[in-house]
Amino acid sequence: MLMYWLMYSVAASMALFVGSRRQYSLLPWLLIGFLFTLLIGFRFEVGGDWFNYIGHYDLIQGLSLDSVLRKDDPGHQFLNWLSYKMDWGVYGTNVIYGTIFMIGLVKFSRMQTYPWVAMAVAVPYLITVVAMGYSRQGVAIGLFMWGVTYLKEGGFKTYIAFVLFAALFHKTAILLLPLGIFLYGKGLTLRLLMLLPIAYGAWDLLLAEQQEKLWTVYVEEQMQSDGAKIRVAMNLFPSLLFFLYRKEWKRSFDDYTFWSWIALGSVVFVFLVGAASTAVDRVALYFIPIQLVVFARLPYLARKQIAPSVTKVIIVLMYALVLFVWLGYATHAQYWLPYQNLLLEGLM
Repeated sequence: MLMYWLMYSVAASMALFVGSRRQYSLLPWLLIGFLFTLLIGFRFEVGGDWFNYIGHYDLIQGLSLDSVLRKDDPGHQFLNWLSYKMDWGVYGTNVIYGTIFMIGLVKFSRMQTYPWVAMAVAVPYLITVVAMGYSRQGVAIGLFMWGVTYLKEGGFKTYIAFVLFAALFHKTAILLLPLGIFLYGKGLTLRLLMLLPIAYGAWDLLLAEQQEKLWTVYVEEQMQSDGAKIRVAMNLFPSLLFFLYRKEWKRSFDDYTFWSWIALGSVVFVFLVGAASTAVDRVALYFIPIQLVVFARLPYLARKQIAPSVTKVIIVLMYALVLFVWLGYATHAQYWLPYQNLLLEGLM
C-alpha cells in the first residue's frame, strides 16, 4: 500500500507546488514518467488480471507469428510472442505497455493548464487500477490520449492512426474513431468522408466476426462489472463541472466540442450502467481523461470564485480520498496488495 501512496504523494506535491503550464521543466516529467513506467512494468502479482495475462503469455509459446497475428487483439498477442522470443518473460510485455501508457499520459498532461494536477488525478485510478490491472485497455487509453495531443495541432489522420493502433490491443477502442471529427469544424465534411470507410474497414477487420458474441456477453446476458457504477460516477462529476463552466471553457480553450461529447457520453452512461454494466464500463474507461482535463483546468476556470491554489488543494484532497477508499474498501483491492516489484525484490 505504501508504494501507491508514495506515487500519489510525488504527483500531488508537484501539483500543489508547481504552477501553470508556463512554469514547468521537462526533466521532472522524464524522471517521474520513467519511475512510474518501472513501477507499472515490473510489478509482480499485482492487478486483478495478473494471472489471466500470465495465461496469455503461456499460450503464445510455440506458436508461429502467422498464428499469433490471427488471434484476437493481435497487438497484445504479438507483444507476448516477441517477449517470449526475446526471453523477456511477461515483464517485457508489461514494460512496453507501461512505456506506451506513460508517454501518452505525460504528453496529454503537459497539454493542460495545470499539468501536474492532471498527473495527480491520474494516479489513484487511471494508473493504479487501469494501467496496473487492465493492461490491454490501459495501453489503449494511453494511445488514445497520445492521439488526442495531435488533434490539437490538426493531426486528424494521426489521431485515427493512434486509435487504430489502440484497437489492436483492445478492440473496443475502435469506438473512439468518430470523436476525431469533433475537434475543430474546419474540413469537417472531408474528415467525415475519410472516417466512414476507415471505421467500416476497422469494424470488419476487428469486430465483425465477434459482434454477436460481444452483444450476447455484454448486453443480453447482462454481464455485471463490479464497481462500474462508481467508475461511471467518477466521470460524471467532472462532466457536470465541464457543463457548469462551459462559457468560460469556450472562451479560453478551442476543444469544447470534443470534450462536450465525452462529457455528454459520461452523463448518458449513468442511465445505461444498470442495463449492461460491463458494456458501459468498458467504454467509460476510455472517458477517464475527462477527469484529467477538467480538474487540470478547473483552477483556471474557477479562478474568479476560488483562488487557484485553493482549488488545487481541494482536488488533491479529493483524489487522496479516492485512493484511500479504493485501497481500503474496494472489492478487488486485494489483488493490488501488497504491491510487489521484480526490481525491489527483497526490499519490500
